[in-house]
Amino acid sequence: MKSTLLNMTAVLFGITLVASAGVGVVNMITAEPIAQAKQAATKAALTEVLPPFDGTTSEELTIDEMPITVYTATKGGAVAGYAVQTMTKQGFSGVVRLMVGFTPEGEVVNVNVLEQSETPGLGTKMADEGNPLLMSVKGQKLEEKKLVDGKLAVRKDGGDVDALTAATISSRAYVDAINRAWMAYRSVASGEAPSDVASGDAAAVGEASAQAAPEGKEESGTVGTNESQIQEGGHNE
Repeated sequence: MKSTLLNMTAVLFGITLVASAGVGVVNMITAEPIAQAKQAATKAALTEVLPPFDGTTSEELTIDEMPITVYTATKGGAVAGYAVQTMTKQGFSGVVRLMVGFTPEGEVVNVNVLEQSETPGLGTKMADEGNPLLMSVKGQKLEEKKLVDGKLAVRKDGGDVDALTAATISSRAYVDAINRAWMAYRSVASGEAPSDVASGDAAAVGEASAQAAPEGKEESGTVGTNESQIQEGGHNE
């Protein structure tokens, strides 16, 4: 009996050891390709949001307890622009990540949506070329926009950023991420320490909007409701 128990234990130990070794080998094989893919994706995003450049250096910041990366692009030894990998947790379906490009003078070059899981046909339109959110900031200096408490805001919240139709929560999230990118750009460009962007009021609006949306419903919050009524009636996504 003892011999049988010892044999079973030895066999199980051997299987576990082999399985662990196999997982380790797989991780070693896939780690480099995954890292290369991420590097290629980042380079492609930088190219889309920056003026022509020779190379970049990166700096890690923390704003609102979220990791933000600022890439300083140079060309011919001079600063060509800044790209900020930013994020927000206020999306209708969670995290939204953007890459926002700025000229050295602070004009928004372009915005690239890196990650989002918003409602198809509504919040996902933030990634469409020429969407209202993008066109409200592209080619503009954000300090010249209609700011609310020093930050960008959608028209519904007193600003002048055009929101996506029937996707107010996703639109607010997009703007929140850009505000964080703007703060990071100003911090690196000026050498000053960054400050948090989110306010208690903004967080409260996000929470209230999420709670107001019925579970399992589309982002409009009302199936079959006219889109203009959704916007005017205060329903979010």
